[in-house]
Amino acid sequence: MTGLVLKLAPGERLLINGAVIENGDRRCRISIKTPNASILRLKDAMHPDDVATPVARVCYDAQLLLSGDADPAQGQRDLLRGIEQLVQVFDDPESREALGAAAEDVIAGNVYRALRQLRSLMPREARIFAQIT
Repeated sequence: MTGLVLKLAPGERLLINGAVIENGDRRCRISIKTPNASILRLKDAMHPDDVATPVARVCYDAQLLLSGDADPAQGQRDLLRGIEQLVQVFDDPESREALGAAAEDVIAGNVYRALRQLRSLMPREARIFAQIT
């Protein structure tokens, strides 16, 4: 079992199962062996005021699950519902693949991986909004 491997910069912080962990003064590599651990890099954390787009809203839902600020069962339902709504908008194969993988990750309890898949849609969403305006 390989688990999740995180490479941390000096002083980087992350949230693991509700505990804030701060790296020391050197780069390090951490292997998370516990399946379904709730992990969030704090540099990737979104502030509620920054949630201004549909993809950001779904990413924020994933973040709430990872940080323990959402009920796990309800949070999973909300996240899957949000992914389904995004499927209605993104019709290109790459986006559909990312959304499908994100949904599978959520169902499997791998919310961190789902968040990574969802974040990959943010540049595409930005391009769509740029074409509209």
